[in-house]
Amino acid sequence: MSRQKRTSGLRFQPAGGDRPSQVPVGKKQRLDIERLAGDGRGIAFHDGRTWFVSGALGGETVEARVLNARGKIVEARLERVLNVSAERRLAPCKHFDRCGGCNLQHLPHEDQLGLKQRQLAEQLQRVAGVVPESWAAPLVGPEFGYRRRARVAVRWDPKTRQLDVGFRAEASQEIVAIEECPVLVQPLQSIMRHLPTLLRSLEKPQALGHVELFSGTAQALLLRHVAPLSGQDLDRMLAFCYEAGAQLWLQGEGPPTPVEAGQELGFRLEPWNLELAWRPGDFIQVNAQVNTAMIEQALDWLAPDKDARVLDLFCGLGNFALPLARQVREVVAVEGVQAMVDRAAANARANNVQNARFFQADLSQPLAEAGWADEGFSAVLLDPPRDGAFEVVQHIARLGAKRLVYVSCNPATLARDAQVLVGQGYRLKRAGILDMFPQTAHVEAMALFEAG
Repeated sequence: MSRQKRTSGLRFQPAGGDRPSQVPVGKKQRLDIERLAGDGRGIAFHDGRTWFVSGALGGETVEARVLNARGKIVEARLERVLNVSAERRLAPCKHFDRCGGCNLQHLPHEDQLGLKQRQLAEQLQRVAGVVPESWAAPLVGPEFGYRRRARVAVRWDPKTRQLDVGFRAEASQEIVAIEECPVLVQPLQSIMRHLPTLLRSLEKPQALGHVELFSGTAQALLLRHVAPLSGQDLDRMLAFCYEAGAQLWLQGEGPPTPVEAGQELGFRLEPWNLELAWRPGDFIQVNAQVNTAMIEQALDWLAPDKDARVLDLFCGLGNFALPLARQVREVVAVEGVQAMVDRAAANARANNVQNARFFQADLSQPLAEAGWADEGFSAVLLDPPRDGAFEVVQHIARLGAKRLVYVSCNPATLARDAQVLVGQGYRLKRAGILDMFPQTAHVEAMALFEAG
């Protein structure tokens, strides 16, 4: 019995006519940049598509190279400026054209602040339909030399048998070799300058994962490794850290551990005579000067009296809770991760702060049922992660707080949550940006809400 080829007889046609051809990666295109997007990239419109061009400024004519294209959205990077904006400045860092870290160095600092202010205002207006009764001046610190924490990418290339050390390129897994990084605090700049030579001198560079650098009450270098270090490599690492005046921490399968037992890291909050201990992996603000100014502004906006009971949500290590406790009768601080609750409580004990209590709670659930919420609060402070505090703010008015300060690292979720708070009878009294990450488009903000 013979076999016959069976066909369905169906022919598939694309819906809606011919599909436009995709823009190939690497293609160069001349574009007229109309304005800046919220993330600092230039926006252009060409051939029915919207182009986002990193490194370009509004009003410029540029040649851009395609990094990625999907549908009618094209992501590209500046190759050449054909018509230069009067706003453009020479980027201070020589790695700016390749490194994916600081994407606004070509824009003067005042213009960076204006971009961030517009981003916050547009999100509040568009999402929540609100405008603050007053705008606060931006909280600023140094343009450079501010970053006290950095993650350094490390990758062994088996083909070239070389170790790549540096930061990730934009929209790529490529590692850009870095000789200097001007946004790092000075002690970390020195370590960073000599780190690649050290790592390439090790016997087993294949064992290296990544490196993190920290600066606070001490400097520290954390080496993540995927296989145990040889004794000789460990000695090299220790000698390097000793010369640099830094602690050496290692992380294999378990948590980060100092090589020399008993070593600790911390940071000072000088206005309140506080020192907070922390470990690699814990969240801390990378900009020490703006962090202090942020705490001062939050306490000023909350304006609690000495007999106040204040709630601090997403308290972390106690960055807000311990300074607050210096001014009020009681602080109740809540965090979702038990390890952070324990460390915050230990920081309170180490600083002889006895009027702050710390609790673990699932902050995606209603708070009113928690025992510590029974007596209510005169003020609330929130400092949530990027996804915001949507579940928390749903019923926050039940806690009775007259004032609420919301510290945000994402204007979109701040605006979404502001809409919920306004719906509960709060007014947006004041808002402003915190320039926690100069030379980047990242926007941190603070908003004050008042009841009635």
